[in-house]
Amino acid sequence: MSRFIEGCDRRQRLLLPDCIDDFVSEDSPVRVVDMFVDELDLATLGFEGAAATGRPGYHPATMMKLYVYGYLNQVQSSRRLEREAGRNVEVMWLTGKLAPDFKTIADFRRDHGVAIQAACRRFVLVCRNLGLIAGGTVAVDGSRLRAANARDRNFTPVTIRRRMEQVDASIQRYLGMLDTADRQESDAAELRTARLTTRLGELQRQMRELEAMEEAVMASPDGQISLTDPDARAMASAGTGTGLVGYNLQAAVDTKSHIVVAHEVINLSHDRTSLASMGRKAAEAMAAPVLTVLADRGYFSGPEVLACKDSGIVPILPKPLTSGAKAGGRFGKQDFVYQPESDTYRCPAGEMLTKRFSSIEHGLTLHGYATPACRTRCAVRTNCTASVERRIKRWEHEEVIDAMQARLDRWPDAMRVRRRTVEHVFGTLKDWMGRSHFKTRTLTNVATEASLHILAYNIKRAIALLGVPRLMTAMQA
Repeated sequence: MSRFIEGCDRRQRLLLPDCIDDFVSEDSPVRVVDMFVDELDLATLGFEGAAATGRPGYHPATMMKLYVYGYLNQVQSSRRLEREAGRNVEVMWLTGKLAPDFKTIADFRRDHGVAIQAACRRFVLVCRNLGLIAGGTVAVDGSRLRAANARDRNFTPVTIRRRMEQVDASIQRYLGMLDTADRQESDAAELRTARLTTRLGELQRQMRELEAMEEAVMASPDGQISLTDPDARAMASAGTGTGLVGYNLQAAVDTKSHIVVAHEVINLSHDRTSLASMGRKAAEAMAAPVLTVLADRGYFSGPEVLACKDSGIVPILPKPLTSGAKAGGRFGKQDFVYQPESDTYRCPAGEMLTKRFSSIEHGLTLHGYATPACRTRCAVRTNCTASVERRIKRWEHEEVIDAMQARLDRWPDAMRVRRRTVEHVFGTLKDWMGRSHFKTRTLTNVATEASLHILAYNIKRAIALLGVPRLMTAMQA
């Protein structure tokens, strides 16, 4: 069939073999990986050299290039990286045709976690020096990613109680089936009784194991135990039955370039204690004296907002409405106007609420405001409170919350900017992971793996902004 393009004979001998560099295009991202790693001061970052005795080891630069290329191309498994090193032309070009075994590859990621995370931060510095990070605003968000720990291998008081109820129901069912089998006199009934007795013994053993696990969970600091990955924790979500056992990846993304300037892996299921720390990490990475941080209402915490002010960080996030007054058809706290000059509140009926008492709740000093008009002459009392009088509580540092709300009012599109900046980053990372879990275990190793994901994402983002030739030229300058 001469109308088709014919390939060469795979057994044909070549007198002048092709140069492997000819198989790697000039605009291939692998060239950026090669240049970036070669420019790193590996010793300063913390990468250890080869062993002084025994068989020579692989150079840290070779292993780092292999890992960055793997995460850049959605190949995170050490066994898959071993296979790629023996068949992928770009990897052969990158490593000089070296093919480490999977154990060596996995050990490098485990043993050089701190250095790998430092290399990720160094690329952010490269992007800043190239002018890719010039904005003074970042968007912060967190996303829950699965750990290498099945939900059945995670125990909390609630899950243990639920499983004990299930096992107890099964035991009662099998006891009833045994009673029925005992009333029958046949060989089949005897076989059925033996099978049921065996299964009943297994269920009783499971119940004893759950009882022992319940005691261990009650003795643990946070009331939770994971058997496969001891640092993984149950992460609840809004959807019913959609919770997972994993980690919470925090990321701060520049709103101009969409480059991740800072990240952190925690095993808390909430974001309430991460606003100030992520803001400080982002400010340090961007060398910004004043940084605006956009976050969603899940980050709201009065002490965190106050800590941001003390660190020169300007947070913008909505305050969640936790009071049930609005839901009950009554006036909410937002309907009462605070007047700082007199330290009073003006209620919807025009009366003045003065400071009456102070209390400490959850470590915060709160001042209570009330007015005697509630008891005598208020015409809208039924729309305000179901009690004798309406009381408004104000945190001693409430002015920082009021100032933040004023900033949000002046920038009505702030939450839309936050959403389009940071949420697609997590969507991309989850897509690269194949909707799977982290390959490593424990918080330290997972943090290293997350840094490799972020480094790969930032390299792709920098290439999208400048292109491979321009990025390499800028890196050489």
